[in-house]
Amino acid sequence: MVHEYDAVIVGAGGAGLYAALEASKTAKVAVVSKLYPSRSHTGAAQGGIGAALGNLDEDKPEWHAFDTVKGGDYLVDQKAAMILAEDAVRAVYELEHMGLPFSRTENGLIAQRRFGGHTRNLGEAPVRRSCYAADRTGHMILQTLYQQCIKNNVQFYDEFQTVDILLEGTKVAGIVTLELKTGEIHIFRAKAVLFATGGFGRMFKVTSNALANTGDGPGVLARAGIPLMDMEFYQFHPTGILGMGILITEGVRGEGGILRNNSGEPFMKRYAPTLLDLAPRDMVSRAIMTEIAAGKGIRGDKKIDDYVFLDATHLGRETVEAKIPDIADFCRTYLGIDPAEKPMPVQPTADYAMGGIPTDVDGRVTDGTTLWEGLYAAGECACVSVHGANRLGTNSLVDLIVFGRRAGQDIARYVKNAKLSALPEDGAQRFTNFRNKLTDGKKGPHPGPLYKEMQETMMANVGVYRTEAKMKQAVKDVQNLRHQFAELRLEDTSRQFNSDLLGILELENLLDLSYITAVSALNRQESRGAHSREDFPERDDGTWLKHTLAGFENPHTSQQHPAEAQVAIRYKEVDTSVWTPKPRTY
Repeated sequence: MVHEYDAVIVGAGGAGLYAALEASKTAKVAVVSKLYPSRSHTGAAQGGIGAALGNLDEDKPEWHAFDTVKGGDYLVDQKAAMILAEDAVRAVYELEHMGLPFSRTENGLIAQRRFGGHTRNLGEAPVRRSCYAADRTGHMILQTLYQQCIKNNVQFYDEFQTVDILLEGTKVAGIVTLELKTGEIHIFRAKAVLFATGGFGRMFKVTSNALANTGDGPGVLARAGIPLMDMEFYQFHPTGILGMGILITEGVRGEGGILRNNSGEPFMKRYAPTLLDLAPRDMVSRAIMTEIAAGKGIRGDKKIDDYVFLDATHLGRETVEAKIPDIADFCRTYLGIDPAEKPMPVQPTADYAMGGIPTDVDGRVTDGTTLWEGLYAAGECACVSVHGANRLGTNSLVDLIVFGRRAGQDIARYVKNAKLSALPEDGAQRFTNFRNKLTDGKKGPHPGPLYKEMQETMMANVGVYRTEAKMKQAVKDVQNLRHQFAELRLEDTSRQFNSDLLGILELENLLDLSYITAVSALNRQESRGAHSREDFPERDDGTWLKHTLAGFENPHTSQQHPAEAQVAIRYKEVDTSVWTPKPRTY
């Protein structure tokens, strides 16, 4: 079955919905998603969206941009950061006008609170910049944008998994999708395609990411020959619920929560004497792991699964219930702990991909030399780059709104004069061949153990602290798993709602992205932001102030998948035109 649209958006989170909303003002738009939009992972974002409104403290977009660059350890493209910060103010007010129910000050202004790494006057002191809706900010953004898209007659194709991209040279022609309900293959022909498929935290054992966050967009495009940028930089949020990875929002520390070791010491004073518990996330995660390695975790056993306490008891029950109600419910439900009475056990959890599909500030996919015409990406699956080596808290939602909107506007401009590309005659044949192989009657391994081994090696060897030996082990392990993947077969051969087939497709994306991530991390011989190497502990601007572009040497399709495909690495210049890189101190 073939569908024709001006533009197709793959993914129904914040970035995809905002892009669809903008493009649909003048174009015929479809949103294709493996989830219903209300289940997209944007809904899990808790703490807030950063914008220099200045409602409670003096603030300026320039200061927000500086914090973004400094927080990203100067790997951020600085003009893009200026666009992010300046447009954030307009974005928040536009969401307010759409009906988003922000929390309010006593005089009716949008409430703002502190968040890690956000300062006034270029690092002088903390500032209240995070606009929030209790601890349900992402959920409110998702609902607001979905309602607006319905109002604008955007067409939704829910529970459709994208399995391939169709290109005519470097020009987009459409996508191939699998309808999960029926098992039928659908081709969407379009002048423009935008990928907004979110992150890929499921490559790690402990993650805040939903089960659906399997890197579908970057995986499909990597196999189509498009390199991915800065994949070595993966952020570990310092405060995930012990053993589960569910986030305890940075907003808890923004309200005054304190991290404590096994002696009750508020240890962040030794690591970030100015910002304390509200230092950038990479610094706080390393501080926690350093305390644990020194035997100061709560168990004191120096093991990677030890933890520390996040103490909010001194805030009082009224503040806890008003400012972090969902977090309080999580802790009571999953841990049997009331955060108004007892401290919360936390440990770093894989949270956010700074790297992804390389784009310009209008969401167009480009590696700096090649522009893939009509192909766009936005949100966590994209790399603009405004997060550099370490994303600043709240900037994930800012990224979705600012660059999702800009991409949608550029799509609307582009499709006015663009023509539909010819579809290849065998557009769906590659996927058909792949599925036929999975059901050829031969015996093969089950994907479950492969999934578990991938998560364990990535967590242990490409985690908060890294060494050459560990990362080489991860590369070896993932390569072995990719060879085993080629032997997989379906146990369930039915067509309708075949979760076995979906799991294999998702595992393929994660294995490819794990491989690219591990190779990119092994290649970067320095410590910068979230990439912290014990064997190269210093930042090296002379050699490594550059973006990594990593792609398969012999691009392969999801239907052939030669595990022998190697990763080739080249580099792209970082925009440092506004601020000169300096050492990070907080």
